[in-house]
Amino acid sequence: MNWLRNFMYGRYGVDQFGNFLFVTYIILLVLSLFFPFVSVLCYALIIYSIFRMFSKQIYKRQAENEWFLSRTSGIRKFLNRQKNKWKYRKTHKYLKCPHCHQYLRVPKGKGEITITCPSCHQQFDKRT
Repeated sequence: MNWLRNFMYGRYGVDQFGNFLFVTYIILLVLSLFFPFVSVLCYALIIYSIFRMFSKQIYKRQAENEWFLSRTSGIRKFLNRQKNKWKYRKTHKYLKCPHCHQYLRVPKGKGEITITCPSCHQQFDKRT
């Protein structure tokens, strides 16, 4: 195990973009069972993923990861919000502020309550 640690010293490793590339590779690998021409894309994707992982150009790989994170921030926020809605579905309700459209989490079962938005300080009444 020590030889692997020594080998990976100074190399970039795995990040969010690398994880995305690997998951995309797995999906395309399954699709290549039905569409054989997709296998070429699979090979290219796994080679690029391994290249990124073993690269010593850390600043370039970090810039690629930052680009990926900035492009996918909207969908990651949406998926995280959906995960939280499911996780707290029994105890909380998610509402949108009618003024600034920010999502707010309020407790369920409190009846009619006055909600104050933390970002725009607009007050509105809702039944929870």
